Amino acid sequence: MTEPTKSPPGLRLALDYGPLLVFFAVNFLTPGPAIARIIAATGAFMVAMVVALGVSWWKTRHIPPMLLISGALVIVFGGLTIWFQDERFIKMKPTLVYAIFAATLGFGLATGRPLLQMLLESAYPGLTAAGWRKLTRNWALFFVFMAVLNESVWRSTTTDFWVGFKLWGAIPLTMIFAIANVPMLMRHGLQAGDVGKTVPPQE
Repeated sequence: MTEPTKSPPGLRLALDYGPLLVFFAVNFLTPGPAIARIIAATGAFMVAMVVALGVSWWKTRHIPPMLLISGALVIVFGGLTIWFQDERFIKMKPTLVYAIFAATLGFGLATGRPLLQMLLESAYPGLTAAGWRKLTRNWALFFVFMAVLNESVWRSTTTDFWVGFKLWGAIPLTMIFAIANVPMLMRHGLQAGDVGKTVPPQE
């Protein structure tokens, strides 16, 4: 059996963020009412996610767990969105992704298992066990916060506002949070060359 190979940073970034950028682009470029735009964007998102999963397997003979979970939920909730012509399904999808990640990391903390290493697909050379525990705790709490925030936004605002929130709110918040963790990680052994790996893919 062929051994999995590490994906280059550029490819990993494209696989993690490419489908989401396709979603935003199609939603922005499609004419018509908000429901028509988000249905079209959801269909494009599903196709782009399948392509990302296929390219990951083709190039590395491996699909990262976080990408696989996100991809499966995009297909399920995207399909429900298109079938029922109801954007609520695709809006709920991020909440479920965040909740799954938070629960997984929380379980890892409770059982002493390094599940974050499995999800992020990186060993962070030199990072101590204490560093992994703190990083796991921080991301678990952040994912809980993002799940609550996504529910609050989509239930109380318009579809266009929610799409804008995902682009200008959720992604920057994730980046800022990841950067805020770097000083703690470096105190616990993270090497400077691995700092760029500390941002998980977007849902």
